[in-house]
Amino acid sequence: MFSNRYIFIYSSVMVIIVAAILSSAAMILKPYQERNIAIAKIQGILMAAEIEASTENAESLFDQVILEELVIRQDGKVTGRFSKGQLTDGKDRAFDLNLKTELYNKKQGKPYRVPLYIAEANGGKIYIIPLLGKGLWGPIYGNIALKEDMNTVFGAEFGNDKETPGLGAEISDRAFALQFLDKTIFNETGKFVSITVKKGGVGTMPAADRIHGVDAISGGTITSDAVTKMIDNCLSNYVAYFKSQE
Repeated sequence: MFSNRYIFIYSSVMVIIVAAILSSAAMILKPYQERNIAIAKIQGILMAAEIEASTENAESLFDQVILEELVIRQDGKVTGRFSKGQLTDGKDRAFDLNLKTELYNKKQGKPYRVPLYIAEANGGKIYIIPLLGKGLWGPIYGNIALKEDMNTVFGAEFGNDKETPGLGAEISDRAFALQFLDKTIFNETGKFVSITVKKGGVGTMPAADRIHGVDAISGGTITSDAVTKMIDNCLSNYVAYFKSQE
């Protein structure tokens, strides 16, 4: 029969061994996890440019398609610029910005920066803007690409982690994203109006506003409203930059 002292020592040693194994495994797997996250991020950016990428070719396609990465301050000034050939080995790249942190800084009234990807598509430039927001049950995210006029949507993609299947989670469906094509974020007077995910459908909007709206997800009103807020919050960060390019 083992004594209490023996059992205590044995249990302590086993806990230490298991902790060491788990810690080592986490350290070994971390680079692979970070790479998978980066690949998924690249795939989302490319999807907004209407380019489907696999795990195997995502990085090479990114380097082919993306002409520049810009880091933009809240006042529209460019503080970082990486051109083709520098995208994979640059320091403080737009790709490395933590959008969650930057948007939190914005909410707190602190200085913030946002990433912008300039790509080549259909013989012209497009501007790809990452999106991040809060859905009903967890984060929602995506990318919107604008045409060379910095106003008309070229492509979009959206994702979620925890929205309700069959309802809010349908923002991840390609059919939802395709609604955004050729919508505009500025009105006829040049005022930023974003894009509204409209409950009841764009048919319920005034005729002049329908170019700035898409149909909401049926039964997913809260998530649809969250997408509207996300788009407005993220796109508004680029208005000063876009105006400076006119």
